[in-house]
Amino acid sequence: MPHVTLSEIEEAARRIAGRVRRTPVDLSPSLSALAGVPVFLKHEHRQITGAFKLRGATNALLQLSPDERAKGVVATSTGNHGRALAHAAAAEGVRCIVCMSSLVPANKLEAIKALGAEIRIIGRSQDEAQIEVERLIAEDGMTGLPPFDHPHIVAGQGTIGLEIVEDVPDAATVLVPLSGGGLIAGIAVAAKTLRPDIRILGLSMRSGAAMAASLDAGHPVEVEELPTLADSLGGGIGLANAWTFETVRALVDDIVLLDEAEIAAGIRHVYEMEREIVEGAAAVGVAALLAGKVAPTGPTVALLSGRNIAMELHRRIINGADGLEETD
Repeated sequence: MPHVTLSEIEEAARRIAGRVRRTPVDLSPSLSALAGVPVFLKHEHRQITGAFKLRGATNALLQLSPDERAKGVVATSTGNHGRALAHAAAAEGVRCIVCMSSLVPANKLEAIKALGAEIRIIGRSQDEAQIEVERLIAEDGMTGLPPFDHPHIVAGQGTIGLEIVEDVPDAATVLVPLSGGGLIAGIAVAAKTLRPDIRILGLSMRSGAAMAASLDAGHPVEVEELPTLADSLGGGIGLANAWTFETVRALVDDIVLLDEAEIAAGIRHVYEMEREIVEGAAAVGVAALLAGKVAPTGPTVALLSGRNIAMELHRRIINGADGLEETD
């Protein structure tokens, strides 16, 4: 099974030090009281670009050769990876093109443009956008740095696992948002190598959960990409997935799926009780605790993965909307 190693994750931590934030972990009194065990929040939404993706993008970009840098980088994204790659590329003077579907929220498009990257909107899914990425790689010689299925991306995201184990050494369970698997694969390798008894749970939305469907099928499958409050968790895992699928299958203990109302409740709780603004994808761990879909038996860490939600949508959720259909 190809997967990154703890040493590669530790090397990534040294490589990206000073270029990304080491985000804090804080005890949540409200969630601890609810769960009956200490519950901590890992504040990765406070990362420089507003999401964890900067770790993997920076780690990958810093390992490009001079020739690869000269020809530029390209990727698909549901928003946060594109923003992270644009930030990392701008810092190194590298051209960056981000290909996205029409489902990506406008606020995420504008944030990527503001960092100087070129944007191409292709179709209504990441799989369709990936066709343009492949063309740019083949015809223009650009280097593809995908959102998750790449060893340097996985190793960069795995640095979060190192920090969690260091900050909460007795953690029994870690709740991780799950999409293509780069985040949870890296965290699982780091955490389980250091603490083999730790439980890693993946959280995703019920609408179009590609990794969950692929694990059920026993191999990567395509799913219909649907509108969801957890838009950062949308998209497929790639039928030719080479890194994250097998690692997730081997190391992730369980997957929990949430409906839109539960995700909305998670966003509201984080705002009202923790005084933090997060996007739907970041709220899934909290949502699972609130819904009683996770029953922790020891110290638990919920990862708040990003904050890049459209503020109008956030206001409507806070005011009681339970899904995208109520914001139109």
